[in-house]
Amino acid sequence: MCQEVRKTCKCGQKSAQFHLRDNVLSREVISDLYCPNCSDRIEPDPSTMVMDNGWIIVYDMELARFMAMSKLTLDAEQVQPGYIFDMGYACWLEMYPGEKEDILEERAEIMQLQKTDPGRYLKEISSWNIARIDRLKADGWRKAQAA
Repeated sequence: MCQEVRKTCKCGQKSAQFHLRDNVLSREVISDLYCPNCSDRIEPDPSTMVMDNGWIIVYDMELARFMAMSKLTLDAEQVQPGYIFDMGYACWLEMYPGEKEDILEERAEIMQLQKTDPGRYLKEISSWNIARIDRLKADGWRKAQAA
């Protein structure tokens, strides 16, 4: 079972949901969140932060290393912010914050085909999803790069 965590950014204007893979890390590992509206107020520190398209996630690296070393028997040097995010131990629940809401409208028309033309629906939804991932990669979203 995986934990889901919601965090509001420092300016309070936006929030994001996080996925904590296999409950290796706790919600406290995500110490701060900065959205594109407030991330320019801080100096990025790659030793504790992941930057993703204007968003900045700040990790409590001492806690993250302790938990990862004890639960995964990893070397402390391996446990870096990028590793935590990219391996899914504390990353966006979706490809990016707000993706679920963004795709509802995009997908609505295609979903109608499911009732009337299931074969065409499968082709359209597959093409749409491939194009969406390609767009997210081009936009620079970190999770999309691995898709």
